[in-house]
Amino acid sequence: MSKEIDYTEAFEELQKIVTEIEMGEITVDELSEKVKRAAQLIKICKTKLSTTEEDVNKILQELDSGLKEDE
Repeated sequence: MSKEIDYTEAFEELQKIVTEIEMGEITVDELSEKVKRAAQLIKICKTKLSTTEEDVNKILQELDSGLKEDE
């Protein structure tokens, strides 16, 4: 069973892949796999950011509703 990767881990792995590509540290044979992995990591990061944004917006709406009730 694989552990779900968190945002920080995904972002750090993505940064490492980008650095490897920029520095020319990977072979042409590895490039396709690295790009596929980077796409997976980007999807994970986007999903986690969207979920966090939704959670924060929900909390802010609840706070705003609570303040209006107190008025």
